[in-house]
Amino acid sequence: MSAYEIRLEGWKALTERLGAAGAMRFMAQYDPGHGDYTKERHEIFADLELEDLLTSIRRQEGR
Repeated sequence: MSAYEIRLEGWKALTERLGAAGAMRFMAQYDPGHGDYTKERHEIFADLELEDLLTSIRRQEGR
């Protein structure tokens, strides 16, 4: 299926299940986000070592 066909089928499923008004309310809640998370993630975690991350997680879990 093309991206267009998937969107069309998704819209049909939403309107069949929720009705037109419910489908619109659902779509109004959808936010695709902003920016480039992949780039930001690399910048945020660039200096972080795996062992440091695991230590931080264990500390938060109370281990």
